[in-house]
Amino acid sequence: MTTEITTDNIVRALNREFLAGHPVDAARILDHAESRADVEQILADQSASVAARLLLAIDPDLAGELAEHLESEEFRRIFGRLESHDCAEILSRLPEARREERLASLSPGAAREIRDLLLYPENTAGSLMHPSATSFHPGATVDEVLQRIRKSRNKHVIDICIVDEERRLVGVVSLQDVATSAKGTLMRDLVKGEILSIPDLAQREDVVQVFETGRMAVLPVVDAQGRLVGMIRYDTLVHAAREDASEDLQMMFGAGREERALSPVLFAVRKRLPWLEVNLATAFLAAAVVGFFESTIAQITALAVFLPVVAGQSGNTGSQALAVTMRGLLLREIKGSNWFRMARKEMAVAFVNGLAVALTTSVIAYVWMGSAGLAAIIGAAMIFSMVVAGFFGAVIPSVLKAMGQDPAQSSSIILTTVTDIAGFLSFLGLAKLMINYI
Repeated sequence: MTTEITTDNIVRALNREFLAGHPVDAARILDHAESRADVEQILADQSASVAARLLLAIDPDLAGELAEHLESEEFRRIFGRLESHDCAEILSRLPEARREERLASLSPGAAREIRDLLLYPENTAGSLMHPSATSFHPGATVDEVLQRIRKSRNKHVIDICIVDEERRLVGVVSLQDVATSAKGTLMRDLVKGEILSIPDLAQREDVVQVFETGRMAVLPVVDAQGRLVGMIRYDTLVHAAREDASEDLQMMFGAGREERALSPVLFAVRKRLPWLEVNLATAFLAAAVVGFFESTIAQITALAVFLPVVAGQSGNTGSQALAVTMRGLLLREIKGSNWFRMARKEMAVAFVNGLAVALTTSVIAYVWMGSAGLAAIIGAAMIFSMVVAGFFGAVIPSVLKAMGQDPAQSSSIILTTVTDIAGFLSFLGLAKLMINYI
């Protein structure tokens, strides 16, 4: 019996092909769905593998909602095709009680792996790893290893870990070396070079550093006793780093780490509004500095014209220093012992740039206003405020890091306040002192 070819059948077939072949593009469309139920229905109509790929590609908040509300059978069908690492990332968004209900519907082995991953603090090696590392004993032969890999469901085997009877890591062998060796060769004979691994509680920055040092595709993760507990794949680290970079960018400007492009309006307001209120308070602080010199501005109205110029240049200088410092902290280029060296360098850069910018600004001020005194004042204020901005652009994230806080936590808002006050205070303060020369 043949299926009747109708317009509806053609559309459904095309939809299936699109969802299966372009999950990322499809996910962008699903993110705009009018209701969660519509997305659930679409996932239910797909095979388990296609539904799993779509779930990984859609907005994380929506994925968390789906994980919480899918029917038990549908949840088991889709999440049974995901790796433990991906399951843990999605289920971490659920309330603990509901998370346990969801885990109870999975196989005991999968549930145990996911629970173990959820125990690790965020941004540690343990939270990034895949617990199903491919491992063999030193006495296994190449032939035995290849046979087991062929039967394995793990399609991402790149390097093979060699462990002893207590699962302590004794070496790592590439799949290429195994495939090109004689059948009877023992795995212990293929182990060579230094054993690179990472503790399960190491921070993400340490993981990045080890990857860069070893130039590897996967990195074994071990516990405090040196036992193998999982592997971190390079693609996982890249994905995590990309997410972290975007989250840091949001936090620098007062948006929540959890917010996504299509997050609900009320969620976005709840994350942003507190920092906008903080920014408002700091703006009034800067305004109070200007108000202190109200009589000076009333006498020489030209000062008001140049206030945004001084504040703008110091703000840009501080932002440049902040961006370089944030990168240095992320790449571990800045340690506790050399933070002042970084600040000193940024102050030197700001001073040289300040001289150049001050010269240009002074010439413009003189030509425009015809006052040599005003030109000298704005030039001096420009140099001073830019040096201060460079110093605080380097120090603010370093201090937050030393205090155990996220250095990206609205650093830009704090820095803007400092640079505005420094710019206004230096320019108007000098103008008040030298008012007879303007």
